[in-house]
Amino acid sequence: MSTPQSGIFALGTASHTYLEFDLRPGSDGGDLIGEVASLREPRTTMGGVNLVVGFRPELWRAVAPDQADPAVVGFNAPIDGVEGFSMPATQHDVVVWLSGSSYDVIFETAKAVIAALDRQATIVDETASWPYRHDRDLTGFIDGTENPTLVDAPDIALYPEGSPCAGGSVLLLQKWVHDSAAWDALPEAGQEAIMGRTKPASIELEDKSPHSHVGATDQDRLGKIFRRNMPYGTVTSHGTMFVGFSAEQRRLSAMLDSMVGLTDGARDELTRYTRALTGAYYFVPSATSLRRYSRETTDK
Repeated sequence: MSTPQSGIFALGTASHTYLEFDLRPGSDGGDLIGEVASLREPRTTMGGVNLVVGFRPELWRAVAPDQADPAVVGFNAPIDGVEGFSMPATQHDVVVWLSGSSYDVIFETAKAVIAALDRQATIVDETASWPYRHDRDLTGFIDGTENPTLVDAPDIALYPEGSPCAGGSVLLLQKWVHDSAAWDALPEAGQEAIMGRTKPASIELEDKSPHSHVGATDQDRLGKIFRRNMPYGTVTSHGTMFVGFSAEQRRLSAMLDSMVGLTDGARDELTRYTRALTGAYYFVPSATSLRRYSRETTDK
């Protein structure tokens, strides 16, 4: 049986960092995967750190073709929608997502990860994030209302047993910056109409627009995903790290197509107040698959 990377489901952590790397010119993708696979997750303690790693799908497939889904591809081109709205493609080769109880522990672990991968890869993007008012994003609305429970999440996020990718997942990682001044200037009823939910209790509006955020990202229509979104940034520049896992890439890509208006010609109303700065897909292999490539295993 394949064991997934446990950090995918480690809810309740108070500090997060997302590190994205590119392979150095002349370096070997297999060596990089070996270095990443050899990273050691600290023992789970009060100050412990959860570690999740993923790879550009084409890189993973080149090194581990028998454990890859040929249908999964990187975020290799921008998604151009209606009214000139576009989501950028900023695909990198590796992502390391660290989460834990406090930022000092995350900081030290991130330094160690960057140093461990330095011979093979260059750090190209780093974003720190943290929970806001327990489970709200920086619009003030509850984020992840439709998220599955931890009982159901593995069936939605992970490739099933019997698949070459068993225990793995497809990760969509995007950084969205909010136009907070414009958003905060709206009355609460206007914000609720754009979201398609009430603000205090996150109750779905019966008369919501199909182009509200809830309507445009309707999981009953597009397919279920498991989200681990987090706020990021400073008081003057901030937004949401979208962290979405699925056993099928098409669910994630269908959601993005709907948001930019490629599905029905109208974009998600929330995109008038937030825009994507980055966009990447990563294949997150099972912990079982990763052990196959760790130096400890290959050196035996």
